[in-house]
Amino acid sequence: MIIDVHCHAGKGDGLTGPWDTDASLHDYLPRADEAGVTHSVLLPAFHSDSRVVNHALWGLVRGARQRFWGFCFLSGKNDAGRVPELVSRAVHRYGFVGIKAHRHESAISREICDAARHFCLPVLYDVAGEVAPVELLATEYPDVSFIIPHLGSFADDWRAQLALIDMLERHPNVYTDSAGVRRFDLLQEAVRRASARKLLFGSDGPWLHPGVELAKIRALKLSRSDEDLVLFKNFLRLTARARARRNRPQALLGTASLAR
Repeated sequence: MIIDVHCHAGKGDGLTGPWDTDASLHDYLPRADEAGVTHSVLLPAFHSDSRVVNHALWGLVRGARQRFWGFCFLSGKNDAGRVPELVSRAVHRYGFVGIKAHRHESAISREICDAARHFCLPVLYDVAGEVAPVELLATEYPDVSFIIPHLGSFADDWRAQLALIDMLERHPNVYTDSAGVRRFDLLQEAVRRASARKLLFGSDGPWLHPGVELAKIRALKLSRSDEDLVLFKNFLRLTARARARRNRPQALLGTASLAR
């Protein structure tokens, strides 16, 4: 089993770049098949209305539940006051198993973190190089797992990436993925200091090739047990409760207790 924990999918409405225009799986899927990727976690493209983009992602996931898992896209700014409703729908109707937020769109909020805690969901939060707030998240929400992609900075800010490695080592609830990390020495350092239990394989598809990104994990020359952690076991552990719930379809639940 190989799980790509970081693949964008669907259409956005920003039209400022690929990330908020169109994340087509047309080329990604055959590339993933060729690389041996068996499952993918789909993250919605940037969109001004989370309700719309999460519903669209559900259309992709429900058609291939044996291959895809979905993460619920949330905006700390645009979704203020309705996060419990959105997450409840994503969990109980769509079967999503995590939350995605991005600092470029807006900073994460307590409302999002509280929802993650309530529904026992990991949060994939792209801090876009602003690593310092991860320290606050880790200590304020020790029972929430935070996956900080790109080792903290897709832009190859080595200062941010080194700072995140320090947090990976110190905080049991902080994780990272390998998507788009070009400084191989820093990827090695992350595993050496924080262990393979803190790294998840991600490709940042459909724009980056999953085979190329997977080659970096192979190049780490981990033991078989450690490589399994990176390729699938860490994700399965972090989403165990959410996946169990996904396999027990439920009606949409009320959110009054969380909203209070």
